[in-house]
Amino acid sequence: MNAPVPAIEVLSAEQVYPNGTRALTPVDLTIQPGEFITLLGPSGCGKSTLLKMIAGLLEPTDGRLLLSRKPVNDTKVDHQLSFVFQEATLMPWASVEANVRLPLDLAGVPKSESGPRVAEALELVGLGKFGKHRPRELSGGMQMRVSIARGLVTRPKLLLMDEPFGALDEITRNKLDTDLLELWRKTGLTVVFVTHSISEAVFLSSRVIMMAARPGRVVEDLKVDLPYPRDEDSRTSPEFNALVRHLHQQLMAASVSDTEEAH
Repeated sequence: MNAPVPAIEVLSAEQVYPNGTRALTPVDLTIQPGEFITLLGPSGCGKSTLLKMIAGLLEPTDGRLLLSRKPVNDTKVDHQLSFVFQEATLMPWASVEANVRLPLDLAGVPKSESGPRVAEALELVGLGKFGKHRPRELSGGMQMRVSIARGLVTRPKLLLMDEPFGALDEITRNKLDTDLLELWRKTGLTVVFVTHSISEAVFLSSRVIMMAARPGRVVEDLKVDLPYPRDEDSRTSPEFNALVRHLHQQLMAASVSDTEEAH
């Protein structure tokens, strides 16, 4: 039986800026289809840099990145990916529907086809009744849902998310985490998620990639052996808290070495 083709392969990829700053030492990472991977670590450890390299927004200084065994920027790649940024970045003058439809408009998809796909994406994020609203009429959490719907409307196989819930209050953030897991279960997407929150990383992930800074590097690849589906009770289980404690210790160690090098 043939092994599945990895969704993402990071092969000794590194990033050195023109001023000589080594943002990432060579990183090797394999992500299988349908995994939920979280990149966790202190500021400056290269989480967002690695995510942008996977998305093809940033070329590695050395090494390679493959999606479904093809180069990230290969125009013949038969995968689709979407990137959800820290800010919702919605067009304030346009309706929710128009904001979600934007990637399809840019791709020249006719309205007869894009309409049902927009409706489908909004239903997936629980905003089926808000298509005619303007962004200013929505809460911060709802605006982020619109941003996620815009990412889903192209029906991607890979969803990249750079701290999308970082600016939200804890209750809203926890609700969106739960909804994101349900969305992941329904769609079978491969997700790579960046966060500073240890508990969020444990709650969401099938694996947590812990990174340290100066230079940016992977220091641990931790499998999260907690059953899905996960809910609020999962956050108080002994197994959950043991993983949080372990990652907290790892993060403190990474931050201490980072601080020492900074001095």
